[in-house]
Amino acid sequence: MKRLIPISFLVVILLLSFIFPSVDVINTNANISAADTAWMLSATGLVLIMTPGLAFFYGGMVNKKNVISTMFQSFICMAIITIIWVVFGFSLAFGNSIYGIIGDPRTFFMMKGMLGNQTWKLAPTIPLLLFAMYQLKFAIITPALITGAFAERIRFNSYIIFICLFFVFIYAPLAHCTWHPDGVLFKLGVLDFAGGTVVHMSAGWAALASALYLKRRNEPTHAPARITYVMIGTGLLWFGWFGFNAGSAMGANLLAVTALATSTTASASAAVCWIFVDILRGKKPSAMGACIGAVVGLVAITPAAGFVSIPHSVAIGIISSVISNMVVEWRTRTTIDDTLDVFPCHGVGGMVGMVLTGVFAHQNINAGNTTGNGLFFGETHLFLIQLEALVGVSVFAFFGSLLLLKITDLISPLRVSPQDEAIGLDLSQHGETL
Repeated sequence: MKRLIPISFLVVILLLSFIFPSVDVINTNANISAADTAWMLSATGLVLIMTPGLAFFYGGMVNKKNVISTMFQSFICMAIITIIWVVFGFSLAFGNSIYGIIGDPRTFFMMKGMLGNQTWKLAPTIPLLLFAMYQLKFAIITPALITGAFAERIRFNSYIIFICLFFVFIYAPLAHCTWHPDGVLFKLGVLDFAGGTVVHMSAGWAALASALYLKRRNEPTHAPARITYVMIGTGLLWFGWFGFNAGSAMGANLLAVTALATSTTASASAAVCWIFVDILRGKKPSAMGACIGAVVGLVAITPAAGFVSIPHSVAIGIISSVISNMVVEWRTRTTIDDTLDVFPCHGVGGMVGMVLTGVFAHQNINAGNTTGNGLFFGETHLFLIQLEALVGVSVFAFFGSLLLLKITDLISPLRVSPQDEAIGLDLSQHGETL
């Protein structure tokens, strides 16, 4: 009977596609820009390529017997989350607001009302459907980020259940609260340009919860399978991140150029800083270290990309690199088995970026910032709001993820057997090898 459950869900979705063809056309007086539409189509593709990039980034770090399973966990998010997004996920994140916490799932159910030249309130020059597809790519990569924390020990079927629950109960509410004009964090004045809070903090805290819940692997140390994979993955992530951050300007404009520039400089400075910190500790400069540093810089600049200057993006890259490096070093001395250091890099990087947005943001960079200037410029309002949001989001994401892990475990055991872990997840979960 259990084998019938997954296919039953697809049958239901198939029936829904017949019942709700969604051919209704809604026209508005929108001024669709061809240039903005072309750029956002490109940005959507750039963000999507980040997920295969993440697969290579994570896949190169694990044991050789777990490379395929680790990469597949990222790839499957592109399929699973897309289906949920089309049915009701977009509505949960961006539908009519329910108390500023979550969207009404009926708003765009089965993508109804997406034809014509209807637009989103904060992206008035591109079609609503394009905005929906762009935001989908953020929803895809967020649960994929978590996989590095429980790599090499999670059952695939249970993983699918968990990412579905995570999207519905963690990601969608955070996206709505932060990016919907009626969301509680948006109204509070919290600044998150491209997902430091919604994506990286939520994934980072979920990663820590997962590492604690699933406990240590039986063989917690190993040599990375392919450092070349890590380097390829980093290149794809860096390339795709231009769509992630610059695309969040929602148009081909100066703000997009600013976000692209700050993303480049933050990542570069963080990569160099990571190597120099390692040298200071007596280690050799490594390709792995440079790659991790580059990604940490990209994570940290994400919430700030469209709010800070280029010199301050360099500062954000350096500060985040030092702090994440220190947290990674601390983590190795504990019993926490966050396999690929998702929390120290993405969780901590996202939090550092969120705080430093409250330090370095300036209204001259982005007139859409109505909250105020950062602490560096003598104002405290924005900084305190960022701190309040950081605490609230952290508590919600961590304890919410712990609860979802427990629920998933009750439905389907999360951890593979010792025997399956020993032979590797590639064989035990998928019957495949490199």
